Amino acid sequence: MAKQALILIDIQNDYFPQGKWPLAEVEAAADNAARLLGAFRASGKPVIHVRHEFTSSDAPFFAPGSEGARLHAKVASQGDEPVVLKHFVNAFRDTELESILKQQGIEELVIVGSMSHMCIDGVTRAAADLGYGVTVIHDACATRDLEFNGQVIPAAQVHGAYMASLAFAYASVVATDEYLNASR
Repeated sequence: MAKQALILIDIQNDYFPQGKWPLAEVEAAADNAARLLGAFRASGKPVIHVRHEFTSSDAPFFAPGSEGARLHAKVASQGDEPVVLKHFVNAFRDTELESILKQQGIEELVIVGSMSHMCIDGVTRAAADLGYGVTVIHDACATRDLEFNGQVIPAAQVHGAYMASLAFAYASVVATDEYLNASR
């Protein structure tokens, strides 16, 4: 069986209700991410946290060193779990993520976090292009309403469109319960 790691993408304070850039259904997504995190820790499988910070203090959210840029308490790193700092949408770009995965012999990634239409999409496509097997846990990811051409697209539709796209050619896209039941 291929060696698997859980990658938690940008589950940070600014995405929660009191933060600067709140997402729809973020609490439920973080709860599912925490369940997966607990299962990975219990089984001794590798866990890697990814945290985004913009490079400028006048960023709309995730300002360097801010409370909003910290990992949320529900999924905070423990012990020697790596925390990868990124400054771009794609968590592989200009970070040590790939070298950590190679050092640990990881072949398959389980991806959770935020935002579905940005960083989850970016890391999933990059991981598949790099040859990793990828599973995205759709109900452990969150996003927000978007606007295009004067029309507001509700978060649930944004999320659904991106999950459908990833499931088409880049990843297995499953629910938390489905993944946890299959991995027992």
